[in-house]
Amino acid sequence: MSRLYTNSINIGYDQHLVVKDLSVEIPDKKITTIIGSNGCGKSTLLKAITRIISHQSGSVVLDGKNIIHENTKKLAKKMAILPQTPEGTAGLTVGELVSYGRFPYQKGFGRLTKKDYEVIDWALEVTGTKDYKFRTIDALSGGQRQRVWIAMALAQETEIIFLDEPTTYLDMAHQLEVLELLQKLNKEQKRTIIMVLHDLNQAARFADYIIALKDGQIVKAGNCEEVINKDTLKEVFNIDAEISRDPRTNKPMCVTYNLLKGELQNEKSFDFNSNGICVNY
Repeated sequence: MSRLYTNSINIGYDQHLVVKDLSVEIPDKKITTIIGSNGCGKSTLLKAITRIISHQSGSVVLDGKNIIHENTKKLAKKMAILPQTPEGTAGLTVGELVSYGRFPYQKGFGRLTKKDYEVIDWALEVTGTKDYKFRTIDALSGGQRQRVWIAMALAQETEIIFLDEPTTYLDMAHQLEVLELLQKLNKEQKRTIIMVLHDLNQAARFADYIIALKDGQIVKAGNCEEVINKDTLKEVFNIDAEISRDPRTNKPMCVTYNLLKGELQNEKSFDFNSNGICVNY
C-alpha cells in the first residue's frame, strides 16, 4: 500500500461534481504526472489531496490517516505544493521567499533558527538559485523564478511535492530546466513528485507513473507505455495520435495527431441520384 492514496473521493463546486468516485494510489518515491484536457479535474484533484479545498465524500489517506483530521503544520511537514500561478509580494527577495518554506517548523515569534538558515541555503544550492539570494523575485526570468518557488517547497523538507503545471509560461529551455531539476530531486533524494502537465511528451519522458483523467474519472493509470498510446489518447483527448519512439529515451512520444471530430466530418458518406444531386449524407 502506498503512503498516499484516495478512496472513492468526490470533489465539486456547489452542486457540480468535478472529480467523481476516484480512487488512486500515488507510488512512493516516484514521479507521477496527471494528464487530461482542460476542465477534467487535474488541478482540482491536486488541491483536494493537499487539503487546499475540501472534498464532498471519500477520503485522502496519508500514512494511514485521513488528512481531514491532520494538524495543518504537521501536514505541511509531509507535503508541499507549488500552485499553478504562484505570486510573490513585490520587492520580496529570493531568500525571503524561500524562508517561507520554514513556516511549519517555526514556534513562538516565528524567528528563523540556525537550522532554518542551513535548510534555506541548502534549498538554494540544490536548485541553483544561491546566487540570486539577495535579488528580488521580480528581477528574475521565468525559469529562475520557478526554480526559486521549487526551492521554497524544498525548504519545507517534505518527502512529497505537488506541482500544478510547473512549466506553464516557460520557454522550451526553461521547461526542460525545471523538469530535469525535479527528476534530479526524485532520483538523488527520493522525493515523491506529483505534477500536472499538458505536454504529453514531457509526461512520457519524465514520469514513472501517469494518470489520465477525463470528466473527473481515471481513464488509464500506469507507466508511460500503458498510457501514452493511441487508444488512451483517443478516449482522453478525442484525437487520432501517431505514436513513435523518442530516439534519446526510447519512450513513446506523440509525433502528430488529428482531431477525431474533424476526421469523422471528412468521412461522411454522400449518395447522389441519377441527375447528380445529393439526396443523402
